Amino acid sequence: MREYKMRRGEHLEDRVEDMEAFITDYFGAPTDTEEYKGSDLYVVEEPDNPVFSRIVAGAVEYSGKKNKLILDIEERPAEEVIAEGHIDAAEEAVGLKNNFLEEATGRDAKARRDSMKRDVEDDADKPDSV
Repeated sequence: MREYKMRRGEHLEDRVEDMEAFITDYFGAPTDTEEYKGSDLYVVEEPDNPVFSRIVAGAVEYSGKKNKLILDIEERPAEEVIAEGHIDAAEEAVGLKNNFLEEATGRDAKARRDSMKRDVEDDADKPDSV
């Protein structure tokens, strides 16, 4: 599962007041919850877009730190999606994911990608004993 940071000075709960409704708008109605790091995340077992097979999303709360958005998307094999004639759905799937993340975090795809690169570089600079 990936954790997404908020834009500097912003908080997830200010941008997304009702996480369940927000997830429903983008991916379909959650059918279950799943625990992750002490927080309950929403699970969409049958997403509206046929490219996705399962989605887990929500907020994870950290004491003394800002909450982070969690998003885990399982996609069906491309061959299967194309064979069923859902080519337009594949294009829509990329937009849905990016729009969901940008609206929730305030960060576009480039900013999220740059942030993840910095996190990986920071981890590589730490000695193994830390």
